[in-house]
Amino acid sequence: MINYKDLGLSNTADMFKKAMDGGYAIPALNFNNMEQLQAIIQAATESRSPVIIQLSKGAMSYISDSFIPHLAKAAVQYSSDLSNGNPVPIALHLDHGDSLETVKRAISVGFSSVMIDASHYDYDENVRISKEVAEFAHPLDITVEAELGVLAGIEDDVVAEKSHYTNPEEVEDFVKKTGVDSLAISIGTSHGAYKFKPAPGEEIPPLHFDILEGCQSRLPGFPIVLHGASSIPVEAVKLLNQYGGKMDNAAGVPADQVRKAASMAVCKVNIDSDGRLTMTGRIREVFHNKPSEFDPRKYLGPAREDLVELYKDKMKNLLGSAGRC
Repeated sequence: MINYKDLGLSNTADMFKKAMDGGYAIPALNFNNMEQLQAIIQAATESRSPVIIQLSKGAMSYISDSFIPHLAKAAVQYSSDLSNGNPVPIALHLDHGDSLETVKRAISVGFSSVMIDASHYDYDENVRISKEVAEFAHPLDITVEAELGVLAGIEDDVVAEKSHYTNPEEVEDFVKKTGVDSLAISIGTSHGAYKFKPAPGEEIPPLHFDILEGCQSRLPGFPIVLHGASSIPVEAVKLLNQYGGKMDNAAGVPADQVRKAASMAVCKVNIDSDGRLTMTGRIREVFHNKPSEFDPRKYLGPAREDLVELYKDKMKNLLGSAGRC
């Protein structure tokens, strides 16, 4: 088994404590290839922001377990190289782990933090599985996130037709029984690029901050996680559609609502779709304008540059994590 500390990684315990004290949230950004990871680390290092790099079970299989620890170690070294030996704190997190076996697989290749998502089971089974994961991970000094409530949408390994909002009356009992370190809740966000489908001129419905307030009042000082928080930038969707894409009526979570959540008990915000859209739009543009281009560096490079700017904006203007380390 590879110990995450030997890779130079951090777990999320200290990150979350500082975020809670400082009233900001840590960006938790998914990646599937080298260019995405490079962009995340460059943005975090230049912004001086702690960061959580995330892989789903599907992304782990896509990359291959044998590559993951080397990519993680390289990420820490890259941050060090960019900052003259002063890397930002980086956690490697399993996003939406579906079983104890998947968790064990992730930990064995150097993950420093894991999520067990048993939210699609009934309450008692969710408690049992989440507790089982926490009891396995904690002796290895690995932090554990669980989920209570279900987010609708489709993104990678996560598929749910309807949302089931978190019941604040259950959170205290859930955390006490499971021993998890952070809790993802459902307050109206969703996975994927089609989080909302407003009619023309109709405003996107606000998040259920009453649920968040209820959870944080019952769990004072406890880290809350917000999944499905991509804003689905209008310009990114426009660029993608302009050059052959088809993303009609894609709509995300308004930035002001994410900022409000980050100023409350939410100290980790998951963002995936925004990066996918931004990268795909730029690649489509290159293919359209230069149809003879076949050098991956010439289309992945510009996409990577756009990702750096996207993530720097998230860290500075959305989550408030820039300048925190």
